[in-house]
Amino acid sequence: MKRVFLRKLVLGFTLLAGLGLGLQAHADDEAPDVLIKRLSVEVLDSIKSDKAIRAGDMTKVVALVDAKILPNLNFQRMTASAVGPAWRQATPEQQKRLQDEFKILLVRTYAGALAQVTDQIIAMKPLRASPDDKEVIVRSEVKGSGDPIQLDYRLEKTPGQGAGWKIYNINVLGVWLVENYKSQFATEINAKGLDGLITTLVERNKANSSAKKS
Repeated sequence: MKRVFLRKLVLGFTLLAGLGLGLQAHADDEAPDVLIKRLSVEVLDSIKSDKAIRAGDMTKVVALVDAKILPNLNFQRMTASAVGPAWRQATPEQQKRLQDEFKILLVRTYAGALAQVTDQIIAMKPLRASPDDKEVIVRSEVKGSGDPIQLDYRLEKTPGQGAGWKIYNINVLGVWLVENYKSQFATEINAKGLDGLITTLVERNKANSSAKKS
């Protein structure tokens, strides 16, 4: 069951990668659900045509994340929420290291399973939001072989320079990403403190990297 969930989580992140393909150009004049639909279709088509990404080429995956995903995530909010109350006590250096290692963890989680993308399509659910809402949930299903995969996004509309819709959480099969990691991180923090959590993430990322190479 855990492996199946991770594969579906992989697909969620894979679709998330598509949100950088044109978000900034359309952020001010495109509804969030329309945005998610269009860009998810674009990224599915792109991945299906790129054998290297589907095979888990880490260089290409990291480049994709840096160029396309991170500019369109509120990654600090994601990391801070996952770390919980201890984030406010973290030094700037600790916060930076937590964000860096959390990013690597997410990339490694799905890089080795991008080949799972085959014949999937996106089905959007009605958006329940008002025009003046600053935060929304966009709900969708990924349909292909097997059971449909629930895939939802939490987005916030940010003001000022670089304004637009930013993703700060993702839900796969009823499990929100940030909350899933929050429980894991809380255990580490309670046992070993923030530096202990950082060390655990570094070790986990090194182990995942070694497994990928082998």
